[in-house]
Amino acid sequence: MIRNTETLTLTQCQGVELSAKEVVVMYTTHHGEPDARLVDALTGAQSSVRLRAALSAGTIGDPNLVEALVARCAVEPDFFVRDMLTWALVRLPAEITVPRLIVELGSNIPQARSQALHTLSKIGDGAAWPAVSALLHDAHDEVARSAWRAALVLVPTGHEATLATDLASALGRGDRDTMLSLSRTLVGLGDAVLPVLETARASNDPRVRAHAEATEQLHRDPDSGFSMAVEMAKRVAVGRES
Repeated sequence: MIRNTETLTLTQCQGVELSAKEVVVMYTTHHGEPDARLVDALTGAQSSVRLRAALSAGTIGDPNLVEALVARCAVEPDFFVRDMLTWALVRLPAEITVPRLIVELGSNIPQARSQALHTLSKIGDGAAWPAVSALLHDAHDEVARSAWRAALVLVPTGHEATLATDLASALGRGDRDTMLSLSRTLVGLGDAVLPVLETARASNDPRVRAHAEATEQLHRDPDSGFSMAVEMAKRVAVGRES
């Protein structure tokens, strides 16, 4: 985690070096309200301005900023700024951020749901598990992928096999990146995933079978080429159909 006692060199800031003392003095809070200049800067036209504002918000650690930070996560177009917004939220007290992020999971904006899931995975508070698990089959692939990653972090001990069964129902979904994301999540559950993969290999859907076989290969050898494994499995599946 980024600390606020030294000069911060952030690769995600695209080479911009900022001193924690410099960003603290840029904005201050008063009378229990977030500094209006900082809130305005979070929506600035230039990504560098928004990045500095998000860094300042995290450095200050003012709980009054939670609404502005969550709201910006929903619409921020720049990846590096979004990453900094998440960092800023993680630095705030979980008892404030987690309930607000759970509410955000009900947003009709896919990016809002996805970023809330990502931030909850970084906070790691198990209280979010029921809300996170409800989005495992979100219609938007990016939201579902974020939910899978968050679920791997938040799944309660002893529920890994149940999660594996639920996730396995999504085998065959999406493009290469979506399939790889699901496979990595399943592999992250350890040996609990093996029985559900064995069942999936008997599916009538050749795409599901191929994905299950590629995931098994990834489980056996995490350094193996996933794309090659999928293609090989697809060829085997086609051969079985003929």
